[in-house]
Amino acid sequence: MRADRLVAIVLLLQAHGQLTAPALASRLEVSERTIRRDLDALLLSGLPLYSQRGRGGGWALTDGYQVNLSGLTADEAQALFLATGPELLAGLGIEQGVSSALRKLLAALPKETRSHATKAHRAVHVDPTRWGQLAEETPRMLASLRAAVVAGLQVDLTYAKPGREASVRRVHPYGLVSKSGVWYLLAGTEAGPRTFRASRVADVAATAEPVERPDDFDLARAWEEVNHELPHWPDQISVEFSVEADAVPEVTGVLGPWNNVQALDPGENGSAGPRRFRARFPSVGDAAFELIYFGEAVRVLAPASVRHELARIGRNLVSAYALPPVRDRSVGIGGGAQQPAYAVPDV
Repeated sequence: MRADRLVAIVLLLQAHGQLTAPALASRLEVSERTIRRDLDALLLSGLPLYSQRGRGGGWALTDGYQVNLSGLTADEAQALFLATGPELLAGLGIEQGVSSALRKLLAALPKETRSHATKAHRAVHVDPTRWGQLAEETPRMLASLRAAVVAGLQVDLTYAKPGREASVRRVHPYGLVSKSGVWYLLAGTEAGPRTFRASRVADVAATAEPVERPDDFDLARAWEEVNHELPHWPDQISVEFSVEADAVPEVTGVLGPWNNVQALDPGENGSAGPRRFRARFPSVGDAAFELIYFGEAVRVLAPASVRHELARIGRNLVSAYALPPVRDRSVGIGGGAQQPAYAVPDV
């Protein structure tokens, strides 16, 4: 918008003292002709601008003129650049806009504040996936879901639950949540608030009906409440398992409140024995996938369906990676019977 650009010009001139029209055009990613029109508009508005011709010339504000439209302190600038990294917004279709906005804001900051913000931005990178986990591909409908949330319009959502045919339902999109690199839509339905995995959304058709949401709605609080209850997982199961003492912090930290992990025995400080826990999962397959990650540190006690699924995965792995037996052609001392040996893979 032009008003935003005019403000940016003033902040850039304040931060850098003097800039040419081509330099302003490059920083704001518009044509030089557009910048010259903007400078004329600022002059007509009474802003104390002046230009110097010739080599080393450019546009500047009258000495001593200051405008502080952002009011950002060094700490605030650091926090802003830490909290708006494009990797945190991957898939929403706004990464380029965020990067561009950050560049413009950075250029407009005073020199000292700009230095703090730059160091903060370069100091932190957020990888939203867990070790050993591949990032989910960007859901095809994620940009459409974001547009519906921003527009505040109800949508007809074509959604397919695992193992079921896709169906269409009318929902009130409240907001999008990214958890461990996976995007979810939190929406109001006839049955109350529900979550929908964005990758399972096949189509989004916007309506003309406005979203209806509680006046005191808070996305973070609503997400926490919905996922503590988890009533919308029709195949939800409860799994009991034991955890080796030294692995308890890792297991409970990875699963955490998302799976509603509950300790079934108090566990004494310094105890070397395993501890028992209960957690909830959306399906048998999800439970096996999550728990197999911990290897021998976790032993599933119930239900039998999860134990069977883990055993099935184990058999498939053994079948795929077991070394084939071979016969040892050498004869043992005393002419004993041949003993079986195993092939050694090439390395």
